[in-house]
Amino acid sequence: MIAVIDYGVGNLFSLTASLKFLGAETIVTNKREDILAADRIILPGVGAFEDAIAKLKATGLVETIIAETKKGKPLLGICLGMQLLFEKSYEYGQHEGLGLIKGEIASIEEDLAQYGTSSQKLKVPHIGWNSLTLKGNDPIFKYIKNGDYVYYVHSYYGRNCLTNTIASSNYDIEITGAVRSGSVYGTQFHPEKSGSVGLNILKAFIEL
Repeated sequence: MIAVIDYGVGNLFSLTASLKFLGAETIVTNKREDILAADRIILPGVGAFEDAIAKLKATGLVETIIAETKKGKPLLGICLGMQLLFEKSYEYGQHEGLGLIKGEIASIEEDLAQYGTSSQKLKVPHIGWNSLTLKGNDPIFKYIKNGDYVYYVHSYYGRNCLTNTIASSNYDIEITGAVRSGSVYGTQFHPEKSGSVGLNILKAFIEL
């Protein structure tokens, strides 16, 4: 069973529909007992980091989530859910994350201005399809190939996390596409909105 954490941030319909299409037993929950009983955890999320981390902490589930990952239970953070896994975020101030992935969440717009080399001004938020550069042969990518396209919607991204980065995309600067630390995974893109490529990533996560 997969426990999809419901903490009041984001529309869960596309994600749960994708999981059910793949035949995965899924429960949308904010109850500790469901997380303990689940085989896997998914932490979705859209919106602002500060609001999301506050709502997640308000559920009282943070300690349970961290404890379960330390036991080796697979966890997948998606979009803002991935960002919450990091040590901290610089979105409208500085905010502490869950600390499951080393690194920080930073502004794409600010880093494009500082490090970008393109003469064309790229739009932020970074919205749309972008190809993935896979780094190694992680099992979560066993059903996709280097260069496959996935769908992004975000203005902030993971930075200083190269040791945990398993895929990236180019948007003039290198955008962290996916991360991993042990059984903890995160995707900045939305697998549930990424067609067959995204479904194959979710399928691989279900099989971990």
